Amino acid sequence: MTSRSSSALRKSTAQRKSTATKSAAKSKVGPKAAAKPGKLPEWNLADLYSGIDAPEIVRDLQKMDAECVAFETDYKGKLAEGAARDDGGKWLAGAVRRYEAIDDLAGRLGSYAGLIHAGDSVDPAITKFYGDVSERLTNASVHLLFFALELNRVDDAVIERAMATSELGHYRPWIEDLRKDKPYQLEDRVEQLFHEKSQSGYAAWNRLFDQTISGLRFKVGGKELAIEPTLNLLQDRAPAKRKAAGQALAKTFKANERTFALITNTLAKDKEISDRWRGFADIADSRHLANRVEREVVDALAGSVRSAYPKLSHRYYRLKAGWFKRKKLAHWDRNAPLPFATTGSIAWPEARNMVLSAYRGFSPEMAAIAERFFTDRWIDAPVRPGKAPGAFSHPTTPSAHPYVLMNYQGKPRDVMTLAHELGHGVHQVLAAKNGALMAPTPLTLAETASVFGEMLTFKRLLAETSSARQRQALLAGKVEDMINTVVRQIAFYSFERAIHTERKNGELTAERIGEIWLSVQGESLGPAIDIRPGYENFWMYIPHFIHSPFYVYAYAFGDCLVNSLYAVYENAQGGFAERYLAMLAAGGTKHYSELLKPFGLDAKDPKFWDGGLSVISGMIDELETMG
Repeated sequence: MTSRSSSALRKSTAQRKSTATKSAAKSKVGPKAAAKPGKLPEWNLADLYSGIDAPEIVRDLQKMDAECVAFETDYKGKLAEGAARDDGGKWLAGAVRRYEAIDDLAGRLGSYAGLIHAGDSVDPAITKFYGDVSERLTNASVHLLFFALELNRVDDAVIERAMATSELGHYRPWIEDLRKDKPYQLEDRVEQLFHEKSQSGYAAWNRLFDQTISGLRFKVGGKELAIEPTLNLLQDRAPAKRKAAGQALAKTFKANERTFALITNTLAKDKEISDRWRGFADIADSRHLANRVEREVVDALAGSVRSAYPKLSHRYYRLKAGWFKRKKLAHWDRNAPLPFATTGSIAWPEARNMVLSAYRGFSPEMAAIAERFFTDRWIDAPVRPGKAPGAFSHPTTPSAHPYVLMNYQGKPRDVMTLAHELGHGVHQVLAAKNGALMAPTPLTLAETASVFGEMLTFKRLLAETSSARQRQALLAGKVEDMINTVVRQIAFYSFERAIHTERKNGELTAERIGEIWLSVQGESLGPAIDIRPGYENFWMYIPHFIHSPFYVYAYAFGDCLVNSLYAVYENAQGGFAERYLAMLAAGGTKHYSELLKPFGLDAKDPKFWDGGLSVISGMIDELETMG
């Protein structure tokens, strides 16, 4: 079972996401625009390993194999008896510490393989290395599977008594969290089968998606482009380029629709089988469990956003069409630069200064952590053939540090993406002190730090703006970003729900998937967006549907939560930054409801989400008064 019990069993590209699915083209975000982005940094992965042929990798793989076998030999079948001993808490704490050390080592190996593959997913040697390491990790961790399963079978009273000791009490949050998975665990041999077959099952299909999407080429203006620069053209100032990019995307997607439909159908069926065996009642319940969020909270969020479509996205796109002197915008013009936005590209040093100054204004400690990503080469920014599209901040493992991947092209949206990913990075650095088992944060709260980082950057830029036109451009850009983060992601969630529900009755053709896509997109975008032929296949490139089913609502959760959190910050008398950093430093040691209490926020309150959405609506109100 993929749970929070071991980061080694999770994807090596945790926290991964694509800016193409959530970011909007923003208006000018600074006082000056440069001609080119300038020289961009590439990450230094030597803090993990010096190369794919490094002898330390062979050493650590052998060490991991040996440690996993020894761990199984020492503890399998003995946990219930050991926990019941007079010194059961101390004995069991020793086992958990060994388990955590193995997890950290496996996380280092898996992170390096995942990161170097994200940097170049078409190089045959790197692809083989990534596949081989992933297989070794899976094979070795088979010997660890028993631990979480057996630990959850220990009697509640016995575990509670053992956790009364300081040694095991340290791990109480992890153990209590782990025991939430108990109702969905299967017999040990079935768990082992699921685990071992993942390499030839969903993991293989994930890998096929990555390699296929990276290998696609789109013919625009006589040039063969990869997906990232093609998507970037949808934010180009020239209408002809946006149209050409939209049509090129449609043409290539159409030529590959059978492959992507097969991947989608197979993974949906794989999930249905797993959910059925485990006894999950709803298609998204496994995601809710992993996020440690209640289904009714997510349902309330999704319901509030869908009800707000007319006063959010429908209203904004009607405004935007008017700015372009049209009644409707073609779908490839949805993220077009605003006609009154300043042109030009933002150089990397300026982007860095924008984000760090915004962070520093909130908290010098937060800015100091973020600055290390630049000075210590923890960021990979250039666009390269074969590089993963989008952006992510990967926490790696507590004994190392996070790395940020992005595809910086000097667009204003790229500055906000940098602010977003550095928010993740700061969060991951602060949470690392909790160790490999308790540093990971559920996705709902994981998006809070990133969206808060964006908000800090936006608010600072807005405060420094004296021009009415520039203020309008900044507000419009922020609204577009929020629509992409909230409205679009809930529409994606609705799409996934429809696909996984219908898949239970048989395979879906690419045409049928396209029909569902157009239905949810039409509902969310509204009548001011003219959806042209070809858009029915734009579901194909979105990685969340493949790598992390139902991940997408975490964006909306985080954005609405941050809107409420920022309101508290603006009205706080003092000490907010300290409370905020303490929340991030808690990692996975506390439930989100407990972490929000110091700020007076309660996501279970039905009115909570409406409050977050009203911030977006209020910005659109202001834009309407500007004309």
